[in-house]
Amino acid sequence: MKARLPQGMGGGPQNMQGMLRQAQKMQEQMTELQENLDAREYEITAGGGMVTVKINGKKEILSIAIKPEIVDPDDIETLSDILVAGVNEAINRVEETNSAEMKKITGDINLPGLF
Repeated sequence: MKARLPQGMGGGPQNMQGMLRQAQKMQEQMTELQENLDAREYEITAGGGMVTVKINGKKEILSIAIKPEIVDPDDIETLSDILVAGVNEAINRVEETNSAEMKKITGDINLPGLF
């Protein structure tokens, strides 16, 4: 006895081809978006604007600008902490932006290694 599935159910060849085309289109969109995201530049400030970090979408630090008034030879630890905070914020901003933009294409699908 053969089971009869409703129209659109059952993964016949046409349905499978449609799914593959859809997956290929999604992969192309994601590749294009990743290239766009990699080219973006972000500018993040820390320490009340005393330190400015520029980073690109590949998480490469492009520059760090430090206002002279924050430089205290007797308190290098504070400057170091502000630099770390600025770099971490910059990396987080890139990751959050990339994730949000990718979700626009993939929805909530999470298929590690597929795309």
